[in-house]
Amino acid sequence: MSTIVMPSARSRAHLNAADLRLSLGGRPVLTGVDLTVSPGDRLGVVGENGRGKTTLLRVLAGALTPDAGTVHRSGTLGVAGQELPVAGDGTVGDLIDVELAQVRAVLRAFESASLGLERPGGAEAYAEALTAAESIGAWDADRRVDVSLAALNAVTDRSAPLAGLSVGQRYRVRLACLLGAGHDLLLLDEPTNHLDSGGLDHLTARLRTHPGGVVLVSHDRALLSDVVTAILDLDPTSDDRPRTYGGGYAGYLEGRRAERERWESAYRDQRLEHQRLAQDLSAAQNRLVSGWRPEKGTGKHTRATRAPGLVRAVHRRQEELEAHRLDVPPPPLRFQPPRLDAPPGVTLLRADDVTVRGRLDVPRSVLLRAGDRLVVTGPNGSGKSSLLHVLAGRLAPDSGSVRGARTGLLAQESPVTSGLRAFEVFEAEIGRLVTAGALGRADAVGLGQLGLLPSEALRRPVAELSVGQRRRLDLALLLAARPQVLLLDEPTNHLSMALVEELTEALAGTGAAVVLATHDRQLLRDTESWPRLPL
Repeated sequence: MSTIVMPSARSRAHLNAADLRLSLGGRPVLTGVDLTVSPGDRLGVVGENGRGKTTLLRVLAGALTPDAGTVHRSGTLGVAGQELPVAGDGTVGDLIDVELAQVRAVLRAFESASLGLERPGGAEAYAEALTAAESIGAWDADRRVDVSLAALNAVTDRSAPLAGLSVGQRYRVRLACLLGAGHDLLLLDEPTNHLDSGGLDHLTARLRTHPGGVVLVSHDRALLSDVVTAILDLDPTSDDRPRTYGGGYAGYLEGRRAERERWESAYRDQRLEHQRLAQDLSAAQNRLVSGWRPEKGTGKHTRATRAPGLVRAVHRRQEELEAHRLDVPPPPLRFQPPRLDAPPGVTLLRADDVTVRGRLDVPRSVLLRAGDRLVVTGPNGSGKSSLLHVLAGRLAPDSGSVRGARTGLLAQESPVTSGLRAFEVFEAEIGRLVTAGALGRADAVGLGQLGLLPSEALRRPVAELSVGQRRRLDLALLLAARPQVLLLDEPTNHLSMALVEELTEALAGTGAAVVLATHDRQLLRDTESWPRLPL
């Protein structure tokens, strides 16, 4: 394996991309991407699955050539790609050596310059080599890697074979190497994968203090909120070009909201103008018909002389309608939850000392009234999902009792996929609820009204929907039942950040009681005022 050594640029390091365009399999993936990253910049890259985030990182790293556009890079580069850069029989030490190749090269150059001090020009060469080594903290690189290995709970034994490590362990070793190598530029693809809370804290701190530039692809809203200085959004826009928002994650949320409002307003105005022109054309055609055929014996010549003017009016309005283009595409869907209410002051759900053998061994009690909020916390395996299933009536407790009103559970996993189309599954559930008397026909909502699935997805078989789209259908089915108690188990799984923000806002305002189990750090922050039930 050959390693290309790039000189450290530090304050001069930069990454610039202009008008990047790339299609894969005939499908546009990158459409006019522009970005600039300098030392101290930490650029977050967001977008739905399939929007080209990983592809963009590969283009920026030079691993993939775009169809059009340019990439200019100055400084050393560290990339958290999808594949480990060592053979399967390598060790942890081999991986560290690969990631620290630049550091090793700088140290060798310094050693060589030290030995050549007496030669002509030796002093200048030594000074340059010393500056290069000091600029990346070369002598401290291995210690920094060791610190990150420990903080990320990764294997510290450098003789350990990589083949014997889990995917998560290998990922943490590589991430520790990147954090310790002192690269000018870091390209990181979902770096929070496989990290526990301690690892997340360490990653956050290291990225915030990284002296170079960072491009960070992530769906972790807490990491984006804590780290990035700007966000590049690859999701569709009104002109089909990506948007960059300054001001960190908060600036992104505000900028995207304003962009959405402008988009919706422009689309609405164009639709209204198109409808007005169509109505004018219809009225002109009606006048032509009524003016062209007078009643027998009355006004024949008068009406005949009006005919050419009416024809011209029709032609003019046809031309106006044809010339009016709807060049603003339909804006993205906006989540529109139905109103969920419950009688104030009435106990909606009561669970007394419930246990589930092997899953929820310590008795737990829950009392919920209208508008109550509760966050169930605890590590994996502590029984959070089991408790929610007991409260929903889907799992019988081994001890204790549960009494309650109409509950709805959003489980972590979608049910077995159906051969039915999405709207058929939804309508069948509405019909079942109405027949059972659990839902009044007047309270039923249509799947399209909820703003969760685009029209083309409504008519696709559920088995052909993406994981995220199936999750959206699960949420639609939950809300269609108009529950008085919402039980949400990791509700942000597989959902876009935009929908998560809209869902969080809806939960804060609903009249139903809400019980939430999540590891999503940003959602926990957004609900920090809610009571906690630790398991």
